[in-house]
Amino acid sequence: MVNEIADQHHSIRSKSMFNRFLVFLAKHPHVIPERMLRGLFLVAADVAWLFDVSGVRQLERNLNHVLTSANDGRRPSRRQLRRVSRQGMRSYFTYFAEAMTVGAQSTRRLLARTRPAGPGYPIARKVTHEQGLSIPIAIGHQGNWDYEGLLASNRLAPVTTVAERLKDDELLKTFIDIRKRVSIDVLLTGTPHLTEKLEKILTGTHASVPLMGDRDLGPNGEFVEAFGSIIRVARGPATLALDTGLPFFVVTMYRERLHGRRRKEAGISQGYVVYISEPLDIAAMRSLPREEAIHAISQAWVDEWSKAIKAHPQDWHMLQPIFLEDLDFSRLRNVPQTVVDRLDDRQRSQLRDQG
Repeated sequence: MVNEIADQHHSIRSKSMFNRFLVFLAKHPHVIPERMLRGLFLVAADVAWLFDVSGVRQLERNLNHVLTSANDGRRPSRRQLRRVSRQGMRSYFTYFAEAMTVGAQSTRRLLARTRPAGPGYPIARKVTHEQGLSIPIAIGHQGNWDYEGLLASNRLAPVTTVAERLKDDELLKTFIDIRKRVSIDVLLTGTPHLTEKLEKILTGTHASVPLMGDRDLGPNGEFVEAFGSIIRVARGPATLALDTGLPFFVVTMYRERLHGRRRKEAGISQGYVVYISEPLDIAAMRSLPREEAIHAISQAWVDEWSKAIKAHPQDWHMLQPIFLEDLDFSRLRNVPQTVVDRLDDRQRSQLRDQG
């Protein structure tokens, strides 16, 4: 018990030091050259991965589901899982290096680091530019969502999103300032009538509203099928799509190697593909009872999003529990009985296997 308390204290202290370091870098983005800073963060990622810290272990639990699903039910080898988790940690820490140096880059350079793609991109351009409509978007913890927001603001419509209300006020202000620099307006979780405010923005102004939906921060998430299991996602994207009736897109993101002129303009060797799906066909779902409709729309966007995660698992930065097997049900509300039964069945199966 003493050792556990000591480990927790050390973890909290290390996290506090890391947060202060991030704040310092964001306030002084020119102090350390970007190339050097990227190298430092990659070393930090490798150290965290090598010592198999708790976030890495959870990432690997999540990736195990993804890789098993991508391999038609065959579980990945330990070597494959460790290789992909290392890539994931390096991708995740690269995001921090990029976010903290936004203030040292021009908009042109940052835009050169992203490339819009997918069948939905010309449709989204038409909807936002020719028709003058707003668009709700479901996104996940992939790549660099700040760069993604900058691209959307410049190519589609001004961006408003929601960010987690962090306990560290100074770090929270730092991330809000970073997003302002890349033309992203931020509302915080816990804001009264948040969904209504987002709907008003979508219907009353010209906006893109991307919501990070692959993890729910409150007690009332939506349970959907994914990667051969059940995950708990945010209800926000589906709710906005249902209530506004606007074209609803899924946007995913992964890294690509840059070459030639674009590499020179970007100032880095790897950029991002921002892949935009065709708008989801939810017309039939809108006639369902409200709760059924939100569930069906949530399942639809997760089905589209999960294809990209299986194709590019190394760029998924999910270091928190989202799968059925890892959730603390004592903190959740309104858990469907079907989900409880599914968990009970899995636990009984595990007991039989152990016996």
